[in-house]
Amino acid sequence: MFQIFGPKTVYSTKLAFIGLGKLGLPCAECFVQKGFDVSGYDIGSVSTNFVTRFQTLAGAIRKRDLIFVAVPTPHEIGYDGGTPSSHLPVKDFDYTIVKETLKEINNYITPEQTVILISTVLPGTIRKELAPLLPNNVLLYNPYLIAMGTVENDVLNPEMIMIGSDKSKKSAPKLEVLESFYNQVCDNSPRIEKGTWEEMESMKIFYNTFISNKLSLVNMIQDVANRLGNMNVDKVTQGLAKSTKRITSDAYMKPGMGDGGSCHPRDNIALRWLAKKLDLGYDLFESIMTAREKQAENMASEILKYGNNIFFTSNSYKPGTDIVDGSYSLLVQHYIKKQGGQVNNKLSDSVEVVVRVHETDNCPTNNNIIIFDPWRSYPSADNVVHYGK
Repeated sequence: MFQIFGPKTVYSTKLAFIGLGKLGLPCAECFVQKGFDVSGYDIGSVSTNFVTRFQTLAGAIRKRDLIFVAVPTPHEIGYDGGTPSSHLPVKDFDYTIVKETLKEINNYITPEQTVILISTVLPGTIRKELAPLLPNNVLLYNPYLIAMGTVENDVLNPEMIMIGSDKSKKSAPKLEVLESFYNQVCDNSPRIEKGTWEEMESMKIFYNTFISNKLSLVNMIQDVANRLGNMNVDKVTQGLAKSTKRITSDAYMKPGMGDGGSCHPRDNIALRWLAKKLDLGYDLFESIMTAREKQAENMASEILKYGNNIFFTSNSYKPGTDIVDGSYSLLVQHYIKKQGGQVNNKLSDSVEVVVRVHETDNCPTNNNIIIFDPWRSYPSADNVVHYGK
């Protein structure tokens, strides 16, 4: 039960929530408590003393400014992680309910109204499968970062607000309306991240998987402590948590060339051996090393789309040194050669593509040569390829 503390401001913006389940209902009730008029619709039985429930979707969205769609995008039974699921076939979410909801909304919506999807979807879903269901209206993607049990605080004091759109002129005023809404409703002043549907779809789902990967790693340290002995896992993880320069910071959050040096790859390989020796029953670092190599192979394939004779600006693993131990540049070069490309040791007239290995590396000004920049920071030009952009 929500409680009102102090006077409540009444706002003119009218909201509708389609889907009053574990996501939609608590969010809708938060907004009522902040002074918004909120209607709601759900096919199931819902008990609420705050949201004005309607028996039809058409009634719920009539004369509403912002229409939030919070219907489930479920997996099948057994895919929630409460029981072993790693052996099950990989599957996307089920978008049946959200598709049927958007189709019905399309029958009644007016151009002045804004539809906002807050249900989780995989990157690429909205553009290909959902936006076409609202051909004459704007669909915004606005996923929430909330945890069951702390919904009220998470909604009113969010870490960030994510808003995705098709970035068209038509969507611009709708973005302003939604941004203004959050400036009114939030108790804090969260940063607002705006981008394409795909960027916000990715930001939401990779936010969650970052947490999963982080927990998998610290729980591996726990397993090692348990098997090895003479080791308190909290001593290790607390020491790592205080390492604000490279671990708990924004360091290594810019994609480009992968890791290298005399420590990173070999340490991962050695930990594979330790995991096997201690019989942990899983090999987290096999996945890391496999991903590292496949990412280098993918980059090599992309480079070869622009030419067959390739020059790399450096062989070293990082700028300011000539050390090549564990060099990611050399790993990419390996896959260039494996795929039939030629790596030139010198910049000659035969070179077709220059790969900018380090973000500080200079590149030739010859417009006839393609500059392949995995860091996406080299000045844009017709002959510059920004990988990943």
